[in-house]
Amino acid sequence: MSTETTTRADRAAHEALAAGLFSEVLVVEQLARAMLGDVLPGGMQISHFSVLNLLAHLNEERSPAQLAEAFHLTRGAMSNTLARLEWAGYIHVRPDWDDARRKFVSITPAGRAARDAALASIMPAMSEIVRDIGPARIRAALPVLRALRERLEQRD
Repeated sequence: MSTETTTRADRAAHEALAAGLFSEVLVVEQLARAMLGDVLPGGMQISHFSVLNLLAHLNEERSPAQLAEAFHLTRGAMSNTLARLEWAGYIHVRPDWDDARRKFVSITPAGRAARDAALASIMPAMSEIVRDIGPARIRAALPVLRALRERLEQRD
């Protein structure tokens, strides 16, 4: 076999591997969103839970722009999510006292309770999946998934 044939075959195998990886990741993302959407309480959307979860984890204020960047969203999309969360009483939006053009977002006690309830509602389904696949296989997959996420974040 010539080097050119080997290179062509290697390239085809590499491309098939890449296509398979991204196909699986995209389907997993769709199925995970559907599962979470089914079990989140009280009409909560995944975007709402994600923002509340981040704010609860950080336990400090963030600007809407910082939140949009964290979720790789436009500021308009984040503003819509924040407006719904504020209307529900889950977040507090305050002006930046040093720069009136900016705002800061924090989670309220009601938001923390909603996040905790959402987490309690999704944890059984997530735990069942880990149990069915096996903790060792999940632990083995996590470094690869983190590396994939980190590599994709470099595009920003």
